Amino acid sequence: MFRKSGRIPHRTKPRTYYGAPPDQGKLPQTSRPTPPRAANPVPRFRFIYTGIRVRNIEESLRFYTEVLGMEIAEPLQALKPTKGSAVTLKTHGGEQLLELNYYADDSPFNSEYLNGEELDHIAFDVQDLAASVKELERRGVEVVVQPYRIGWKEGWREAYVKDPNGIWIELLERK
Repeated sequence: MFRKSGRIPHRTKPRTYYGAPPDQGKLPQTSRPTPPRAANPVPRFRFIYTGIRVRNIEESLRFYTEVLGMEIAEPLQALKPTKGSAVTLKTHGGEQLLELNYYADDSPFNSEYLNGEELDHIAFDVQDLAASVKELERRGVEVVVQPYRIGWKEGWREAYVKDPNGIWIELLERK
């Protein structure tokens, strides 16, 4: 508990506060300034899965299911906008998903396959895809793929943006 003197018991010098200590008014000056609040709040993003690019989707599917014991969360499906295919896996009792992605030679997403570059993208849930994309564009984020409908029966929508390092980030609206 804080004493009225602003000191923590068993300390010899006053503590520098980065949040308001209990029962105290104005905060003392600190060496770290408080960042200004954005005019528009940042949309909430929840990390949900990782997608990796594979050379042979059938072989990779066998490895992850038969060798590592993962289960199919969403069946293998062709993805017309990307000229590729994907299957989503999960571990028994786990929440995170692994998406295996394969792109045909004539896909705009296909590139030379180099070891160490198998990370395809990371994905985040968003509540309102259109609003999230609009806000990210306003902030100067490159939108690689504008929102479109995906999913087997679910009618989900997704879009892709790039982080500062060029890593693709999927924004997924699941309804």
